[in-house]
Amino acid sequence: MYQKILQKFTSLFPLWAVLLSAVAYVYPEYFAPHQGLIVPFLSLIMLGMGITLSVDSFLAVLKRPSAVILGTLMQYTIMPLAAWIVCLVLKLPPDLAAGVILLGCCPGGTASNVISYLAKADVALSIVLTSVSTLLAFLATPFLTWVLIGQTVEVDVMGMLVSVVNVVIVPVVLGLAINHFFEKKINAVKDVFPAISAAAIVIIIAVIIGTNSANLGKSGPLVLLAVILHNGLGLAGGYGVSKALGFSETEARTIAIEVGMQNSGLSVALAIKHFTATAALPGAIFSIWHNLSGAFLAGHWSKHSVSVPDESKVPSKKGIHSKKLG
Repeated sequence: MYQKILQKFTSLFPLWAVLLSAVAYVYPEYFAPHQGLIVPFLSLIMLGMGITLSVDSFLAVLKRPSAVILGTLMQYTIMPLAAWIVCLVLKLPPDLAAGVILLGCCPGGTASNVISYLAKADVALSIVLTSVSTLLAFLATPFLTWVLIGQTVEVDVMGMLVSVVNVVIVPVVLGLAINHFFEKKINAVKDVFPAISAAAIVIIIAVIIGTNSANLGKSGPLVLLAVILHNGLGLAGGYGVSKALGFSETEARTIAIEVGMQNSGLSVALAIKHFTATAALPGAIFSIWHNLSGAFLAGHWSKHSVSVPDESKVPSKKGIHSKKLG
């Protein structure tokens, strides 16, 4: 019974995010003072991700390197470039532009695992792509951010690198170690982690909304438009390039979802630490939007299922347990 309750809570993540964000907008004084929770909560999410992964997840890279290489390459090319283009077209002010570009330079979000499953895509590939892009983030995210906005906004590359290692890499590796050495003991509580991730992200979003409540009326619609365009370009680019290069429908769906859905929690944490609270706003809004657009896309694709030719593309229980939001 508790598993069903947790799954229902997690599946309604966008609703909780919208509701608590509305409360934070009306009563910002209850949320704005708690920016210190953002980094610990994100580390907790990353720890949960590591716990639900295994060494086998990474060994799967060796079996299908082309799809993993393409997905990871597009994650760190399409999304940063799409963010840069959106900022130019919309003529975003420096703080918001920094937030959008930082978001584009982050790794794939773990919510993609859930959306891939619902869209009848390749869950195993989704998990590997999320894991690989996350592990590469400690170099890729600071470097790409510096390349794209370093001329207009000062970027603390080394500080950001250290932040990504501390907030992402260390918790994920620790989680992997816990899963490897204590797998039998933690199996019974693995279902709790998606719900914890959902709750943590909802609180992070609310804190950012509360912090930016005074400027939200002015900047909110513009940021939402930027987020919608950015997410749409990522989904379309990931799918279109994959199909053009001859990848299967299942692989193309998976790569599209993985490319279009970012680790918005990481972008929020990095923006707060290295830029401004305003720069964290695109990540907070993206957290809500990409789950809504992903759910819509999954609903559409699930009605047009494709055959899965081998067992590696069938989500195992361990793969489904890897569902997280971020």
